[in-house]
Amino acid sequence: MKPFDYTAPGTIADALRAGAAPNTRFIVGGTNLVDLMKLEVETPAHVVDLNPLAEADRTLATISEMPGGGLRIGALAPMSDVAWDPRVKERYPMLSQSLLLAASGQLRNMASMGGNILQRTRCPYFRDTAMPCNKREPGTGCSALRGFNRSHAILGTSEHCIATNPSDLAVALAALDATVRVRTGGTTAGGAERTIAMTDFHVLPGTHPERETVLRAGEIITAIEVPALPFARRSLYLKVRDRASYAFALASAAVALDVANGRIRASRVALGGVGTKPWRSLAAERALVGRAPTAATFRSAANAALQGAVAHKDNAFKVELAKRTLVRALTEVVA
Repeated sequence: MKPFDYTAPGTIADALRAGAAPNTRFIVGGTNLVDLMKLEVETPAHVVDLNPLAEADRTLATISEMPGGGLRIGALAPMSDVAWDPRVKERYPMLSQSLLLAASGQLRNMASMGGNILQRTRCPYFRDTAMPCNKREPGTGCSALRGFNRSHAILGTSEHCIATNPSDLAVALAALDATVRVRTGGTTAGGAERTIAMTDFHVLPGTHPERETVLRAGEIITAIEVPALPFARRSLYLKVRDRASYAFALASAAVALDVANGRIRASRVALGGVGTKPWRSLAAERALVGRAPTAATFRSAANAALQGAVAHKDNAFKVELAKRTLVRALTEVVA
């Protein structure tokens, strides 16, 4: 790990000022950043600890009610606190499940909600500084394209990058139409605020895989807002992986269905483990609405969701695996 300056500001205004310095990274739990710093994949000159901000503003680390029944989740809230919150478990089971299926209990106690949606890919070539990687060093090439790519993406890829987004949480949030509140430096003491739809928060690699989100340098995530969605009370996050715990998804599905009088009135579908970003599938949702909740309907939606998938030599199995994962999730949520 290379030397760096460390600061722990007590106010968000001070944090924004500290974050404006070049080559700065914010830290809360550090469960991803510290690993990457040890590998010298990340080499920040300045590390700004956001944990003290929760003392000045408890909303940054807690869950609160929104008008209409939605929930505002502070970006500094530990994943474990959110996963076990009764309101989250009752209103958004898929959200609680996505958190409980991520990492280990110890890591969930440390990791923050904001940090989770910012975690970087687990592509082994990204984490190995001896290998070319466009995400780590733009223009050097993508080693995964011709290397071992079993865990890599089949949706949203480009000739420059096929790395998979690793966040379970972000998949559920994309399905739930969540938004991300961000504070940026400005003329006011606390900076200016903007809101980003979760489906727009992450970006496709295209020709610039080094850009993973729409966040600007020095911006701080303050909250994640999940709107009211009554039929999400019957939702599910299903994760398929190589082992029963502490493994990233080979394929996952976050689903919710509103069924009445034998027809699907509304749906939410997002996939994980197969996309370069959390993959909200509007095509699958369109294939579900207005139809009976049958095996044939679910298979049709799965085919729509994977339309356009591009497989490589080691991950072609993911196309069928993702379809079966989605069909099973839809079947279970209406059981």
